[in-house]
Amino acid sequence: MIEEEMIRTVKKDQFAKLLGIEIQDVAEGMAQVKMKIKEEHLNGLGVVQGGVIFTLADFAFAVASNSRGNATVGIHADIDYLRPPKGEWLFAKAQEINSGKTLSHYSVSVTDGDNRLIASFSGSGFIKEH
Repeated sequence: MIEEEMIRTVKKDQFAKLLGIEIQDVAEGMAQVKMKIKEEHLNGLGVVQGGVIFTLADFAFAVASNSRGNATVGIHADIDYLRPPKGEWLFAKAQEINSGKTLSHYSVSVTDGDNRLIASFSGSGFIKEH
């Protein structure tokens, strides 16, 4: 069962709010978030800045890893940027790979409005509470 209290806590993320990231869907060990691409998200070359894409993926990871109600903090993250996005939207879907007593592992796919894979993110979390 999804832990609503923890989701309310994750929704307080001020940086995600600043970027305009919204939660679309949450289930146990899974989350999908979205963000409309704005001019302030672009780098000097006119493409979405890598830090924005990383933050979107990291937020999906945070929502998914906290969905069971255990406070989980990221301890490692890795991202591969595959291509620049097209369209006005970015989506990130996080899926639990494994979760134990104190460690969890997630895979996040970042896609654009044309459903093209933009980036692949993996993250590990430390589960603080049981």
